[in-house]
Amino acid sequence: MANLGRQKRATTSRSAESAGTGKVVSGRQTRSLGSTRPVRVGVVGCGNVMDGAYMPLLRKLQFKGVAEIVGASHTSRSGCQNILKKWSITRYFSSYQELCQSPQVDLVVVLTSMERHAEIARNALLAGKHVLVEKPMATSIDEGQELLVTANRKGKYLVCAPFVTLSPTSRIIRKRVRAGAIGKVCLARARYGWSGPDWADWFYRPGAGPIFDLAVYSITSLTGILGAAKRVMAMTGIAQPVRRVRGKRIKVEVEDSVQILLDFGGSVSAVITSGFTMQKYRCPAIELYGTDGTIQMLGDDWAPEGYELWQNSIAAWQSYYETDPHWQWTSGLEHLIDCIRTRRRPEVEPEHAFHVLEVMLAAQKAGRTGCAEQIKSSFSHSESEDGDVEPGVGHRIHDRRRE
Repeated sequence: MANLGRQKRATTSRSAESAGTGKVVSGRQTRSLGSTRPVRVGVVGCGNVMDGAYMPLLRKLQFKGVAEIVGASHTSRSGCQNILKKWSITRYFSSYQELCQSPQVDLVVVLTSMERHAEIARNALLAGKHVLVEKPMATSIDEGQELLVTANRKGKYLVCAPFVTLSPTSRIIRKRVRAGAIGKVCLARARYGWSGPDWADWFYRPGAGPIFDLAVYSITSLTGILGAAKRVMAMTGIAQPVRRVRGKRIKVEVEDSVQILLDFGGSVSAVITSGFTMQKYRCPAIELYGTDGTIQMLGDDWAPEGYELWQNSIAAWQSYYETDPHWQWTSGLEHLIDCIRTRRRPEVEPEHAFHVLEVMLAAQKAGRTGCAEQIKSSFSHSESEDGDVEPGVGHRIHDRRRE
């Protein structure tokens, strides 16, 4: 899940049960009529990510008639009563198991602390629910593999954050690179970091940290463009061994500053800078250097602000405004609900999320041992044909604050 403290907004053939009809259809099908009934959503984890990010989107989708908020579960009712009241959520489930087992729920949204993601997602899949899980999908290889197997066996959609590959700017950059706009890609850079959370100490314990919380975005973006990584090296450390969280001093138990080097094969490599040690920055989120040019994403990959393109043949920088300034990093939820209703396969593949998980775990290990780690997993990116975006419409955007 993205940090609200920053004020931010192997391909598998599977089947999916349409909400409302109960019919199982091929996940490889294109659009069909699907169900007209709203997808019924249950949320596990009522923290600031639910309150500040997902609930505004769910309320909009409910207003459109495509989603219905059934209820929520949290560690305690007293801990989320204000949020339940704020969003008029009348049903509280005393446990996530009760929510997952409810016949009134079609889709479970998992927004808990990271170490609980896999456990809850697995239980929801076993209960026959579609699942959206915030990043990371799991904190171990075994947990991630079990989620892939369970989703495939149960014929349910498993969509894992982050959803950066869905943004219009990410799509445009990916298509330009694959069309040869900058020639053969040789080098790449990515960055995402900030000074670190001060509202929960679990961010600084094993099973969390900036690799799982921040670098996950950059790894997802780069692999979404360049494909699967082959090898990982890293330099990591605890740069600030003591932090202040909720007014108390705590000991940091996991790396808070990282440099990750990815080898994509074919003499293509990328470096990622991330950590809870970056106060501010002014540089592109993603940079790709090719034999014939350079392309770079402005802003953050979870909040793009357009992109710039240099081509040797033109010998000038070309700047492109953000195509959709209202795009939100929670867009995977709207995408998944649309896929459930129209019975089409989500573009956000769980195999990609698993590959990113393996890369993150490899980076943690490489940083501690000083040795390069080989990556075994792979994936193929699925992209709808109707995902094309016109890049030259920036001049038509008058007020970026309005949808």
